[in-house]
Amino acid sequence: MQLPPKVTQRAFERLAEIGAADQGQALRVAVEGGGCSGFQYDIRLDAPAEDDLVLEGAGEKVVVDAVSLPFLTGATIDFSEELIGARFVIENPNATSSCGCGTSFSM
Repeated sequence: MQLPPKVTQRAFERLAEIGAADQGQALRVAVEGGGCSGFQYDIRLDAPAEDDLVLEGAGEKVVVDAVSLPFLTGATIDFSEELIGARFVIENPNATSSCGCGTSFSM
């Protein structure tokens, strides 16, 4: 059985801060081919689509399309604030290696 990705409270709170739901938007987390390690994450605000898995919290939504879902089994979607910047990050147990940019990985 595949476990859906989890979204941290911090990630939902950040979406609330930027007013995503107020604009009819959700955080879309997708996986596509490419990047320096074979796959890369596409993380952006987008309108939810019919076949999306919708994860809800704090009045906000994170959506994952059906094609990307198997790549994100058991992953955690978080928001990180560091000196170099603030961004949404994916902790993915399926990734066998990743690259320094933090958006590319291999399985």
